This record gives sequence, C-alpha cells and structure tokens, in this order.
Amino acid sequence: MHVLGLLFPPGLLTAPFMQNAWISGSAVAILSALVGFFAVLRAATFVAHAVPRASFAGAAGAALVGGDTLLGLGIFSAISALGIAFLTSRRDRGQITALVLAAALGLGALFLALGDAYAPQVYALLFGQIVGISRADVLGILGLTGLTAAAVAVLYRPLLFVSVAPDVAEARGVPRRRFDVLFLLLVALSATAAVPVVGALLSFSLMVGPAAAASYFGRSPASALWLSVAIGLVSVWLALVLAYDTGMPVGFFVAVVTAAFYGLGRLWALTADPLADAA
Repeated sequence: MHVLGLLFPPGLLTAPFMQNAWISGSAVAILSALVGFFAVLRAATFVAHAVPRASFAGAAGAALVGGDTLLGLGIFSAISALGIAFLTSRRDRGQITALVLAAALGLGALFLALGDAYAPQVYALLFGQIVGISRADVLGILGLTGLTAAAVAVLYRPLLFVSVAPDVAEARGVPRRRFDVLFLLLVALSATAAVPVVGALLSFSLMVGPAAAASYFGRSPASALWLSVAIGLVSVWLALVLAYDTGMPVGFFVAVVTAAFYGLGRLWALTADPLADAA
C-alpha cells in the first residue's frame, strides 16, 4: 500500500486539472496512433514531424491577436498540410515539406517578435502544458478525436490500399492524389489536438513512436493499428503518472516511454528473426 501511495498520490485521479489531463491525453493518444499508423505505413514520418511544428505559427499568430490558439493551430495545420499536398510531386516531397516547415517557422518567429507572449505561452506551445488544459480545450480535443476516428473508419480500406501499394491502387482506379490529400488533412487534425497537450516539438514522438513500435509486434495491418492505439494510451498514462510524481514535463516522459516501446519492438523483431536486421 505504501508503494501504491507513492506511485498514485492523492489528486492524481481526482484533481480537476488532472482529470482534464487524463481525458485529453487519452484522446490525443488515440488520435495520434490512428494517424501515425498510416504515417509509418506510407514512410511519411517527416510530414508527421513537420505539420505539428508548422502549426506552432498559427498558435503564435492567434496569441498575437488575442484569438483562440486551438483555432490558430487548426488553420495553420490545414494550410501546411494542403501546401505540402498540392506543391509536392513524387520526386521532391522532402524538399517541399522542408520549405513549408521553414516558412511556417519563420512566420512563427515573426509573430513572437511582434507580440509579448514569449515566456509561459511559448513554452506551452513548444513543449505542451497538459496539466493546464481547460475543460473547453478538452471538449475541442474530444471533438477532433471523434472526427478523425470516424474519418479513419470510413477511409480505412482505400487509404490502406493506397498506402501499401500506391501504384497498384492507382491502376485499379483508386484516386491516389485525393487520398494523399485526405491523409495530410488527418495529420493536420492530429497536430491540432496534440500540440496543446505535448507541444509542437514532442507531438512527433506520440504520432510516430507507438505506430513504429506496433509495426514490429503486429501480424496484420489491423492488429498493428490496434496495438498502436494501445501503446499510445499506455505511454501517455505512464507519462502522466511519472510527471505527477516527479514534477518533470509530461512531454519528456512521453518521448522516453514511446522510444522504449520502439526499442522493445526492435528487440522483438530481432529475437523472432535474427536475419531480419541484416537483410
């Protein structure tokens, strides 16, 4: 009982701000895992890295004009995703993504220079402030999670086909370009919800880490998707407990736990097939 009291001190589950953290963190874990599964499958992890960072400019701009930062995040996430979608060709995807990211970060720096929100607000945008999430933010994040989950459920089969075998899917009449755009919009929705919780710099770990780890454990795309969600939830829950106990940032523990799961996945793959890594 003494050990449980140390791990789960009073207030961890009952304090209002922690209840908001548990709900929003769980929602973001599910949302990020669903989208991250397709990002890993499509080898589009750089996009999953770039869009959340680009959305930072939208939050900084909203803070500058006194607007809603979640709305600013959503607008810039969508603009960045659509910019990457419509400017990218098959040969220069990485270059366009990097240029969109650089342009957005430049705008973010400009908005910060023009405003006076350079201390706590900027820190929260960069590294997240899950224990500072309001009830209104929770409702917005839950709405984004529900919307994304419904979209993934509807688009799952054709999006999976385009992600695994894009040329074959295109030859069979599946509109590849349209699904590329839809995937990027899903990344934008995920970034909008994740940045207030774990920050622009660390949301990448929650989107890619669980999905990358699940790719080693899953025996089928469906099992890998569900494992990705499970790993994401466990990662966030462990991070919340450890952060509450130590006072250290939640984002740090999210990054460490997801990296640990990925390491376990690699070890599992090597144990199951020692020749896989050499191949």
